[in-house]
Amino acid sequence: MAAPKKGRSASAQSKPGRSLALILIAIVGLTGGMFATGHTTPRLGIDLAGGTSITLEAKADQGSAINKANMDTAVEIMNRRVNGLGVSEAEVQTQGDRNIIVNIPKGTNSKEARDQVGTTAKLYFRPVLAQEATGTAATASPSASASGSSSASPSSTASPSATSTGEKATSSSSPSATATSQGRAVTDALKADSTPSSSASAKASASPSATASSSADAAAEAESAALQAKYASLDCTKKSVRTKAGEGVKPGDATVACGEIDGVWYKYLLGPAAVDGTEVEKASAVYDTQTAAGWQVTMDFNGKGTKKFADVTAQLAQNTQPQNEFAIVLDGDVVSSPYVQSSITGGNAQISGSFTQDEAQNLANMLSYGALPLSFKEQSVTTVTAALGGDQLHAGLLAGAIGLALVVIYLVAYYRGLSLVAIASLLVSGALTYVLMALLGPAIGFALNLPAVCGAIVAIGITADSFIVYFERVRDEIREGRTLRPAVERAWPRARRTILVSDFVSFLAAAVLFIVTVGKVQGFAFTLGLTTVLDVVVVFFFTKPLMTLLARRKFFAEGHKWSGLDPKSLGAKPPLRRTRRPSAPVETKEA
Repeated sequence: MAAPKKGRSASAQSKPGRSLALILIAIVGLTGGMFATGHTTPRLGIDLAGGTSITLEAKADQGSAINKANMDTAVEIMNRRVNGLGVSEAEVQTQGDRNIIVNIPKGTNSKEARDQVGTTAKLYFRPVLAQEATGTAATASPSASASGSSSASPSSTASPSATSTGEKATSSSSPSATATSQGRAVTDALKADSTPSSSASAKASASPSATASSSADAAAEAESAALQAKYASLDCTKKSVRTKAGEGVKPGDATVACGEIDGVWYKYLLGPAAVDGTEVEKASAVYDTQTAAGWQVTMDFNGKGTKKFADVTAQLAQNTQPQNEFAIVLDGDVVSSPYVQSSITGGNAQISGSFTQDEAQNLANMLSYGALPLSFKEQSVTTVTAALGGDQLHAGLLAGAIGLALVVIYLVAYYRGLSLVAIASLLVSGALTYVLMALLGPAIGFALNLPAVCGAIVAIGITADSFIVYFERVRDEIREGRTLRPAVERAWPRARRTILVSDFVSFLAAAVLFIVTVGKVQGFAFTLGLTTVLDVVVVFFFTKPLMTLLARRKFFAEGHKWSGLDPKSLGAKPPLRRTRRPSAPVETKEA
């Protein structure tokens, strides 16, 4: 068994060029990918390149108190929305007891991030009491039917059981509908919506509190009349009107809202919320290839939401047009308003509304991460100049250059010719680090910030430490009397174990730091972990094969005094091949 083992070892030693060619191909391929994508420099964080800083002020208009718990929850949700994988370096932190500061680095889609950060993503399912088109005459209803699968589409009929019916009757097909008929429909709808309170008042009319009941009825009628007037005067074609349509309305109150369906704006009179968006368990964006409905957002309700949705659809199925519809209201805007044919008990629903892929994914993202416990007002949006960031970047690069120069001076002074191996390995490691950072910017949103630069500087020491471990093992073998070629191969297994253990500890520390921290510290941990992995790659595929090649060169093999491997200066023992161990006497019987 010994002979084949030596043969394999000799074969591996004779072909170190394969490893060097492999890492060269990797560098060329990654560099080509970097130039092909057009991202030839790493994306810088806000502290190095500037960016956008958003100040949000909390408002307690959703029934939640402004306290530390709710603010911390809001920060956590915003962090998940903006940071995605956690290395895009968007900072979300509280300031005082009412404000949240969001720092978005340059290169991030700041408009999309602003929409993601402050949007509460409050989703409600409200029964429709009345509806009509505004600004232009509508010849068809904006709604679609919903059954079984709870599909909510503005332009198609959904029926997983293949029992869908035709289009519903139009509730506002003619622009000549009189104000009297429209007003009567709205009044009847509001009265129907408040039937429980009306019956309770009727029962109490014979009691001494009849006067109080009459006053309550009068207040309810006045409120209904005010809402009716607001609905009648609502013009959803005006953006300023749409933004204030349902402002300050609580989930348990009737309200008015606007929605755009196929380019036409509709106004809605809606009853109290029947199902809350917080009862949506999961949401995802899918592309419907069967009905050509395009991008949709699918939602799965939890147990409570499934029961509520089944109850409200059972009630709506008994009503006539348009009061057999439910509106899907997202942040005050009607996304869709399908009508109901029968009770929907499946516990899942779809929202379709001519979404693009990005719009569908953003909506699913907000619904999946949950609604913010507080609503926020955008107090200020400022752009951080890159002047200070440029100074910090210059200082960081200068510190890195000084550290690298000191390491090189030490290597040249102590290891002499061997320093060429270390310097070449450092250059390869630096090239791989730079290319990967440039590629990771557009790929996962990685942003190089000042702590990340510190992590790269620390990595210089970690990489140099691996070379030193290997060089010292080689020197130990030479001190034992071996020549360079066998010393290089015998030293490798021992050095390899030490290098792997050391890098594993560094990577473990970086991983723990990345998991338990947020913001800029994650940049340091990510860079440290990345460079630690690259250190292992460089040592195995570049440093060791290069040492094998140099061991065949006369300058190093004969131990020139400037090679760093001079046996005399190392205090080497006589060569091992000239000494023989005395054999122990053995008995003939045992032999």
